[in-house]
Amino acid sequence: MTHKSRLGTICIDCKTDDLPAALAYWSAALGRPGKLDPGGKYAEIAPVEGEPIVILQAVDHDSRVHLDIETDDKAAEVARLEALGAKVVAEIQTWIVMEAPTGHRFCVVNPQRADFAEKAPPAGGETAG
Repeated sequence: MTHKSRLGTICIDCKTDDLPAALAYWSAALGRPGKLDPGGKYAEIAPVEGEPIVILQAVDHDSRVHLDIETDDKAAEVARLEALGAKVVAEIQTWIVMEAPTGHRFCVVNPQRADFAEKAPPAGGETAG
């Protein structure tokens, strides 16, 4: 059986000690309200149906944006992405940090959106030609 995967989340990594200020900026910039999580390390911009989730996270590394690929089989998705040239950088809690051949970091995560089972395509789907 083929597993499914799709872009699930756009993560805005913020090197800051003031995540509420970062949330205020990104919320205004994207024109959507947001809310901090109780721990203060993450914030979520109000989702729009059919679009990836947008979150902010306070980090110690330089600010950047990274993608989360959601999948129903992380091991199979990691193997597929490794076959395409990506490499595993770290396994943290429930996600796997990978690096594309282009040097971009991204994460492979469990399904994040409620419509995953219904709308996510088979992994690999169409490729650029």
